[in-house]
Amino acid sequence: MQLARCGCSVRLGGVRELDLLETMAADGENARYLPGVSFPPNLIAYPDIEACIDDARDILVVVPSHGLRETLMTIRPLLAPQSRVCWATKGFELHSGKLPHQVAAEVLGSDRPMAVLSGPTFAKEVAVGLPTAMSIAANDSEFAQALARALSGNNFRAYTSDDMIGVEVGGAVKNVLAIAAGMSDGLGFGANTRIALITRGLVELKRLGVALGAKEETFMGLACMGDLVLTCTDDLSRNRRMGLALASGMSIDEAKQEIQQVVEGVLAAEAVKEVADELGIEMPICHQVYRILYEGTSPREAVGALMNRQLKSEN
Repeated sequence: MQLARCGCSVRLGGVRELDLLETMAADGENARYLPGVSFPPNLIAYPDIEACIDDARDILVVVPSHGLRETLMTIRPLLAPQSRVCWATKGFELHSGKLPHQVAAEVLGSDRPMAVLSGPTFAKEVAVGLPTAMSIAANDSEFAQALARALSGNNFRAYTSDDMIGVEVGGAVKNVLAIAAGMSDGLGFGANTRIALITRGLVELKRLGVALGAKEETFMGLACMGDLVLTCTDDLSRNRRMGLALASGMSIDEAKQEIQQVVEGVLAAEAVKEVADELGIEMPICHQVYRILYEGTSPREAVGALMNRQLKSEN
């Protein structure tokens, strides 16, 4: 919708839920997730993915991390040689530990211009035109700048970067920390606890990112600190709502049923633990979230484990 509002000719397609695409094509809106927000006239839904991608110069993939590889493999034979690919997927690939740009390079080859879009961007607020800023990191500076120009308008501003690793690590880890923040608030632990989680969580995020080759300055930007604060503090965040639900005594399945959308932080907690363990990176908050989600630890037990860790220097 943002690209269309800025004058691009946009086709919206997919490889699943084709009935929803057919409804969107007929109604000119996404009534399931963004009811009442009409598509601009230059945004058209295409139930046929081959027709959607035909002759398209730039492809934006917006799927959960567990669906990225499958989606890229589906569209690979449909891409033109000059097509450029970007994604707004956030998360490590489970069990392989690969970031989205590594998955894309494996499936599509590394010689194609590719980019990641990330940052503090709740879809509902972007859809209704509230002022928003985000980051675009790419392996090709011209592609990053072209995307920034295409997206930027009176209420939307895009910044460019060449640090795909840092931007992607931020998008992956912040979802795990948002579950922790939701649980903390759900248990009534207050503002002091929430800000301690966010601040120390940013340290964990940076620690992992730098070990993977990211630039330190990226972690003070929109895709890391910005997205982390947003996701941990606002109830539009599905991951924060998952934490709130778990604190209330719901099971993971019950919380998912209530939220009715993919909660990336649940799978991300397992993937982040696997990557951190392989690299020998200490991430105590993320580790406790993993224990709650996969080992049956209670949120209160996890807080006790964090608070009773050996004292150490902040830096």
